[in-house]
Amino acid sequence: MKKLLVITLALSLMTGCASLNKQQKGTMAGAAGGALLGAAVSKGSVWGILAGAAVGGTAGNLIGKSMDKQAQDISQAIPTAEVNRVGEGINVTFDSSVAFKINSANLNADYKQDLADLAGVFKSYPDTNILIEGHTDDSGAAEYNMSLSQKRAQAVSNYLVSQGVSSSRLTVKWYGETQPKYPNDDENRAKNRRVELGIYANDEMKSNAQAGKL
Repeated sequence: MKKLLVITLALSLMTGCASLNKQQKGTMAGAAGGALLGAAVSKGSVWGILAGAAVGGTAGNLIGKSMDKQAQDISQAIPTAEVNRVGEGINVTFDSSVAFKINSANLNADYKQDLADLAGVFKSYPDTNILIEGHTDDSGAAEYNMSLSQKRAQAVSNYLVSQGVSSSRLTVKWYGETQPKYPNDDENRAKNRRVELGIYANDEMKSNAQAGKL
C-alpha cells in the first residue's frame, strides 16, 4: 500500500509540472524517481532520511543545485564510490572490500587518502549533514555481521572526524545483514557488503534556501 501511494504521488507530481521550467522539472523528477527507487529497491534508512529532508518548491530547487555540485566533487574525490543524486540529497555507496580487509573494521591504508579527500569536500559544504550506514551480506552469523557493520560505519565516521569534519554533522547507523540492497545470491552478494552515506541539507541550509540566499 505504501509503495502504491508513493507511485501515485509521483505520477501526480509529474503530470502537474507542465508550467515548470527545465531545472524545476528535473528537480521534481529526481525527487519522485528517488522516492520510487527507495521504496522499491532499498530498505536502508538513507533513502528515508533523504526523502524526509526534502523541502520542495523553489527552496528545494536551490538545494538541489548545490547538491549537484557537491555530488560532482564527491565523485572526483572518491572515483571508486557510487555517487547518486536522490531528491534534494546525495547517496554515496562504497564497497567494503575496497575500504576494509576481510572480517576487519580497520581501514585500508590506500582508502584513507580517499576519505581524507572526501573530508575536504565535506568541509567545503558545512551546511550539510552526513548519515553513515554499515551493511553486510548474509554470510556468517547474524550477530557477528551486526557488530562488523557497526564497527565499519564507526571507523568511517571516526576517520572523517580525524580529518576535521565536525562530529555534530555525523550520524552513524548499522544494520548487519538485515537490509540487503540486492539478492544475497552468488552474483550479487558482494554488493551488499557496503557502507552507505546520505548527505542532506541542515537547518541553516534550508533556511537560506527558503530565504533565497543559497
